[in-house]
Amino acid sequence: MATAVPARRRRVESFRTEVQFFRIHEDAPSTEDTEMNESALQDDDDAELDGELVDDEGQESECSESSEEEVPDDSHFQQDMENLQDCFAGFRQKYRLIKRIGEGTFSTVYKAEDLLYDSYDNSWDLDKETEKWTPPPLKSFSGQSSATLDYQSQSQRRRKPKYVAIKKIYVTSSPSRILNELELLHDLRGCRSVCPLITAFRWTDQVIAILPYFRHADFREYFRNMTRPDMAIYLRSLFTALASVHSHNILHRDIKPTNFLYDPGSRRGVLVDFGLAEREGYDCKPCICHDDPVTRKRKLRPLISDKEKEGYPREDTRHSRRANRAGTRGFRAPEVLFKCTEQSTKIDIWSVGVILLTILSKRFPFFNSADDIEAMIEIATIFGRQRMQAAALLHGCMLQTTIPTIGRSGFSFEGIVLWSTDRNETKDKLPEDERLAVEFLSRCMELDPSRRISAEEALEHPFLRMGLDESVEEASDAGDDDEMDMLKV
Repeated sequence: MATAVPARRRRVESFRTEVQFFRIHEDAPSTEDTEMNESALQDDDDAELDGELVDDEGQESECSESSEEEVPDDSHFQQDMENLQDCFAGFRQKYRLIKRIGEGTFSTVYKAEDLLYDSYDNSWDLDKETEKWTPPPLKSFSGQSSATLDYQSQSQRRRKPKYVAIKKIYVTSSPSRILNELELLHDLRGCRSVCPLITAFRWTDQVIAILPYFRHADFREYFRNMTRPDMAIYLRSLFTALASVHSHNILHRDIKPTNFLYDPGSRRGVLVDFGLAEREGYDCKPCICHDDPVTRKRKLRPLISDKEKEGYPREDTRHSRRANRAGTRGFRAPEVLFKCTEQSTKIDIWSVGVILLTILSKRFPFFNSADDIEAMIEIATIFGRQRMQAAALLHGCMLQTTIPTIGRSGFSFEGIVLWSTDRNETKDKLPEDERLAVEFLSRCMELDPSRRISAEEALEHPFLRMGLDESVEEASDAGDDDEMDMLKV
């Protein structure tokens, strides 16, 4: 034991020397700091997050002690950060890179300190209002020296560091995709619960976007302990963001827990990552799902034969269909799987329904398919063969299966929730508030997108209004003495 400690300290000191050489400040992450992209959720990062403590000012706590596992051993990301700082002129005078917090197919996200925060308009900062509550000044005593009092006054004036998220977009990304993301973020500025775009820089083929940094918790750490009011608050924040996005006729296309940064402490969430988003109606062709039932039936008549035939045809004469399939496996809506060529904002509502089903069933991920065919099988197992075939015909597709586990009628959401939470469907019954959540779930996970609830309608649903009136009354009844306590929540 006596020989292991000095060796570890030598390694830590060596790492600190290397960090100083790169002029990069290593900030101690909180347990609430998680990755902003699903592909960056690695076991090594989780172990690092769980091993450190951070005080209220964002600085490393005295109780924190670096361990051997917490010291990064890969210099690849350090070199990437160094190259990023050298690529843009004046970067080091504006931002100080701290660490990598996310990595995806098209980008890498870094945490950085905004060194020129006070020089610009910071209307995007959601924490400005709460930071007006500053601690009272320190009492001065006659026995204290002037140097001590001057140091205390400087400490009081010291501003809490402001952090931003710097998204480095890979040069392999399509220029039109990069421009589309920046334009959509610009159009969505000022929308509630939506991550705003602070600014963006380009140098030759390198593009970076400056976004606010939001403290949040890992979805896997809190979703199993959420009460029904907690679910309502979580979804109310998410649907508030979607209502703003959909009002601009924009499809997010990648709704999932890792793209909704939620802080259970402050009960505030922010929708991020618009890399796959697009405007409704962009580059699409008409689909028969938008036709009236009579016209749709007439168009489907050649596809429906009197006798079903098993297997594949020797010569497939059907026309190929091209549709946008962007999104994450397990969260894609049925119309995406059936290659609907005229998708609407309702695809985001289905993805939110999958999140709610995950929370109610306490199983993550709930759908775990490897491809679109398995995804259809998973959905058909729940809804049944008959309803799934009707959903396929809605988009001009035929669905035939002989899988024995796919029944004709499927299962109810109430039965699925009872089964997944180890409750007996015949003996146990869902509480009233949970039954209301299941009813709301059925409105979100409707196979027919035209019958699926919208974001605006969802905000008026009784389930999302659960606890809303009580919280407003408590806030109005709270006196001045309670305001500081409310801000600490």
